[in-house]
Amino acid sequence: MADLTITFLGTGTSLGIPMINCDCRICHSKDPRDKRTRASVYVETEEYAWVIDTGPDFRTQALRENVRRVDAVVYTHPHTDHIMGLDDLRPFCFGDKELPIYASPETMHDLQRVFVFAFNGQNRWPGYLRPLPYVIEAPFHLGRTEVTPLKVLHGRTPVNGYLLRRNGEPLVAYLSDCKEVPAEAREAIRGVRHLIVDALRYTAHPTHMNIEEALALAQDVAPGQTWFTHLSHDVLHAEAEAELPPGVRLAYDGLKIEI
Repeated sequence: MADLTITFLGTGTSLGIPMINCDCRICHSKDPRDKRTRASVYVETEEYAWVIDTGPDFRTQALRENVRRVDAVVYTHPHTDHIMGLDDLRPFCFGDKELPIYASPETMHDLQRVFVFAFNGQNRWPGYLRPLPYVIEAPFHLGRTEVTPLKVLHGRTPVNGYLLRRNGEPLVAYLSDCKEVPAEAREAIRGVRHLIVDALRYTAHPTHMNIEEALALAQDVAPGQTWFTHLSHDVLHAEAEAELPPGVRLAYDGLKIEI
């Protein structure tokens, strides 16, 4: 088994691809890599497994990838395309098990507001979701993996990216929703083996990096490999990837990275 495996559960933007009521060539593409559910990744190590974000497609994603184990969930921010699958975590609480939930103070506040029925401790019948909240403001460990929250800007909204280290080595940086990556976060991810970063589309967007901005970030922090995610229906996989420089690729739903 690889020391750490990342599975892309979803690589799409908030509307998903194909988008409802859209007749563009990308929404009608026959290439399975152009079918994108909402952005999320599943992380597995020998001793621990967790999900970063549970969007509204989480149930479908987990079935598609045969996800059988979730020991924790880590959230980047509380936008609906990143949290609305939280109740689909119920099967991982069978046997009255509590499921650790890690999030920033702001994100945890919104999770507890939106999913009050899960967090208030009432009516916890067998089979109900049993979240165990952990508010994070510093590095923490999931098994032997050190997880460092990275403050990035999603427009004017601060959100968490995450850096995953094992044995002190920076293996993966996950920045799914960002427009700006401040200097402190850039230094933290410099030279990381795999950079996974928001690259919404070709044209500028007020809250997401476009492909040009994501390429500039990759050039600055010099990862071993860069993967673009949170892609819109402006990006045709085959065409876009053919134009990317060496060391940069588009992620797609179901892609696995074994480290």
